[in-house]
Amino acid sequence: MSNTPATEAPRRRTFAIISHPDAGKTTLTEHLLLAGGSIRAAGQVRARGENRRTRSDWMKIEKERGISVSSSVMTFEHDGKVFNLLDTPGHEDFSEDTYRTLTAADAAIMVLDAAKGIEPQTLKLFEVCRLRDIPIITFINKMDREAEDSLALLDEVASKLQLDPSPLYWPAGSGNRFRGMLELKTGLFYPFTRRESGSEYDQGHEAPALLDQAVAKGWLDQAELDELRDTAELLEGGFKAFDTISFLEGHMTPVIFGSALRHYGVNQLLQAIGDFAPAPKTVAASKAGTDTTVDPTDKEVTGFVFKVQANMDPNHRDRIAMLKLTSGKFQRGMKLKVQNTGKQLSVNAPIMFFASDRELAEDAFGGDVIGIPNHGVLRVGDSLSESGTVRFQGLPNFAPEILQRVRVKDPLKAKHLKKALESLAEEGVTQLFRPSIGSDFIVGAVGQLQFEVMADRLANEYGLDVIFEPSPYAEARWLGGDAAKIEDFAGKHRSAMGTDIDEFPVFLGKSAWEIGYVAERYPDVKFLRTKERG
Repeated sequence: MSNTPATEAPRRRTFAIISHPDAGKTTLTEHLLLAGGSIRAAGQVRARGENRRTRSDWMKIEKERGISVSSSVMTFEHDGKVFNLLDTPGHEDFSEDTYRTLTAADAAIMVLDAAKGIEPQTLKLFEVCRLRDIPIITFINKMDREAEDSLALLDEVASKLQLDPSPLYWPAGSGNRFRGMLELKTGLFYPFTRRESGSEYDQGHEAPALLDQAVAKGWLDQAELDELRDTAELLEGGFKAFDTISFLEGHMTPVIFGSALRHYGVNQLLQAIGDFAPAPKTVAASKAGTDTTVDPTDKEVTGFVFKVQANMDPNHRDRIAMLKLTSGKFQRGMKLKVQNTGKQLSVNAPIMFFASDRELAEDAFGGDVIGIPNHGVLRVGDSLSESGTVRFQGLPNFAPEILQRVRVKDPLKAKHLKKALESLAEEGVTQLFRPSIGSDFIVGAVGQLQFEVMADRLANEYGLDVIFEPSPYAEARWLGGDAAKIEDFAGKHRSAMGTDIDEFPVFLGKSAWEIGYVAERYPDVKFLRTKERG
């Protein structure tokens, strides 16, 4: 059978992992790759020194701190399906990057710490998923540690998220008393064996058996067996049975318990993703100015850029645009046009990602994510297609919450600083503003960690030692409306005007009060918190 969009797109499962920091997202990513046969040993996320390396965290600061602050893409095949795993930043200071990554996901895995339940960042990311109608599978992690009552955790999901939890498995105990979990549909019990994490988990866990055999095998004592059986009966009446349609519509979440670090429950999670997560969807678009839809099985190759990453290979100062394909059969060497600029690209070296490892992609289909090396031609939000007439909804930039002035310690490197700041700003993680008066650069970010990451990257990737200082500005707003009105306003407020990296006019205010005051005086000018590009 030939590989066509009609046969290949349904095999794709493109999903993101969302969680609060330290819930175990990076560890779960590692072990999903292990379960999928992509790696032989998972990274020791909590190891020390040179041992602290994970496959998905490639940036130096990520390796040192054991946190995720960039978005990685990992592709692997398992059980006849192709999985594209989007590993989102776990830190809240990088929520805008996460938002954009979720635009490329067809489903999400929500990771909850069994001892903490739903934490603030999880709630924020869930709301983004809800806005985009992304179906969610819940993985309750760290059951090998002391945990909240499992029923209470499900009640929290129902009350805080207005989501019907439907447990597919049920745990026997937690912490030192964690014995395993019961598959509610089949009555099979999966025993938990406490071992060190590592490569033995390819074959490490004992095969499941019917619950009635758990005592004879020494997995449970009689009291534990009776308790688990009684709870299973309660669950049958207390929670709705899993319904695929309700899940795909975003009303229900299947729930799996486990321990990512011990590779327990991970195989079951991967199976659920393959069975329940949707194949690539039809996407709304416009073609030559007319509203239309793009189906993954359509012949024309189309897609959109949701992420740009600089210097994944520090030896080559590369720039990779991550393109979510939405239709067609892409083949290496194809020519694609950028809708908003009309530029044509010959994609001769497309990349399939495996964290910081990569290989040339000979072909790819709707649902896949490929990397396109380019030198500033592609930006976040760009729409690509063979015809150059297809446009997907743009990905927004959000007004930053912190503005700081940046300068390089060595004045002779000022020109290098400009180029480096522009390169990093093109990734879309931070905003770069140039005031109309003066030579300063103003960097805007959501949180303080972004400045630390930027300083670290400027030092390691560009050899620039920089200082971030307080800025005279506290707020930034893009200006919209009639061009003549904007020009008139800018002429009267030149000391507070600037431009962003796309040369869009920006008003730089000293306070939120000033923004409000000026906006009242100039009702014909729009002061925008978001700017859509694409």
